[in-house]
Amino acid sequence: MPDLVWASATELAGELVAGNVTSVEVTQALIDRSRAVDDSIAAYLTPTFDRALVEAGAADERRARGDALSAFDGVPIAYKDVFVTRGVRSTSGSKILDNYLPPYDATVVARCSGAGMPMLGKLNMDEFAMGSSTENSGYGPSRNPWDLERVPGGSSGGSTALVAAGGAPWAWGTDTGGSVRQPASLCGLVGFKPTYGRTSRSGMIAFASSLDQAGPITRSVRDAAALFLVAAGGDPLDSTCLKEEVPNVLEGIDRGIEGMRIGVVREFREGSQPGVQTLFEESLTRLEKLGARIEEVSLPSFEHGISAYYLIAPAECSSNLARYDGVRYGARVDGDDIVQMTSRTRAQGFGPEVKRRVMLGTYALSAGYYDAYYGKAQKVRTLISRELEGVFGSVDLIVTPTSPSTAFKIGEKTQDPLEMYLNDIFTVPLNLSGTPAISIPCGLSADDGLPVGLQLAGPSLDEATVLRAAYAFEQDLGFSERAPL
Repeated sequence: MPDLVWASATELAGELVAGNVTSVEVTQALIDRSRAVDDSIAAYLTPTFDRALVEAGAADERRARGDALSAFDGVPIAYKDVFVTRGVRSTSGSKILDNYLPPYDATVVARCSGAGMPMLGKLNMDEFAMGSSTENSGYGPSRNPWDLERVPGGSSGGSTALVAAGGAPWAWGTDTGGSVRQPASLCGLVGFKPTYGRTSRSGMIAFASSLDQAGPITRSVRDAAALFLVAAGGDPLDSTCLKEEVPNVLEGIDRGIEGMRIGVVREFREGSQPGVQTLFEESLTRLEKLGARIEEVSLPSFEHGISAYYLIAPAECSSNLARYDGVRYGARVDGDDIVQMTSRTRAQGFGPEVKRRVMLGTYALSAGYYDAYYGKAQKVRTLISRELEGVFGSVDLIVTPTSPSTAFKIGEKTQDPLEMYLNDIFTVPLNLSGTPAISIPCGLSADDGLPVGLQLAGPSLDEATVLRAAYAFEQDLGFSERAPL
């Protein structure tokens, strides 16, 4: 029987089906591990361990009756705190929502609960998902299990830290500009961003609505595909959720990539740390060995992705965060009138990065500047999408490093927002286009011994090809290194 702490979700499900272990035993092992490591990694904002054990007991009873809700009934899961959970504190990493108890579950949470997955708790994140390191959390940073002096990435840093440290077999994150893939890269995990609209945004506390996307963070590609299938599909509660039938992406995942055409983006061929660049080039060789044809493609608009993103995302966050006014829900700081009350509430409730982006977004949307900034950024977004469509006419996938560097030290980039923003240079264009992408481990950097991620991206709605290529690479590489924590 595999180690319950380090087993994949698929392995745990197999052990549960075989009757070799109970959900209560699995859940207790993960809770014990979480308690042992969380003082070091600061992954949890709100643990729900007692609830998880009750739900695990119910899962065991269902299995004993032959009434399992799904193949993963009894396999525990944790959630980035951007997903609202009925009756469980949901903060989005912000003090302004410190005591918010939602009256309903996010659709992603509801579907996982409906599949019988016990909830371990809510995990740390950059405030309102704004950041690349989890240092912007209103509750302090999470830490990378590979090196506690370094960031786990962000904004889903609590999710990746917990899974990488053995506290959960998988977790949900969200990806607005790379916030599932980049932290997965920095923590040696798999992070998958489906096509925009494949998974519901209902109950995800909004940052930038046209970019936000729920995504699995797992230890294996097969687990990422399985968790995606649990939550994907149309949702009447989300008008942007696609109604197209979701194919079973697990079927044929092991077919290999013989003859597949994979494009290397010329504009992103260089610019990474030496250790990252070396592993990227070795990964291209590995893909060729597996039967893929590597071709160079040009996507010149990608170089403008960061600039466009940091106009579009702040503009949408400026609109979305206007609801936090001290009137309807969340924190309230009293004042002499409603203007003073709202100003004081936001001044004390929002952190500096949220304030920065709200101001940038408000400025970009203001009269006289809308066309020059926001309007032009949307044109760049359209250009990125069109260029990608053209490239996908000649190749099946594109490949880049996930992050230009390995995990950096806590505090290293907090004084330079522009340098921090560049951590997402390889991931942001794929959020602007809405296309599916995955980060998978491709080794440990010779520079510092830290994980490096490889990003594969495909055409919209073609998650199956992305996952199939990632699975082939993963199986051939056999990356099994664990964080030394």
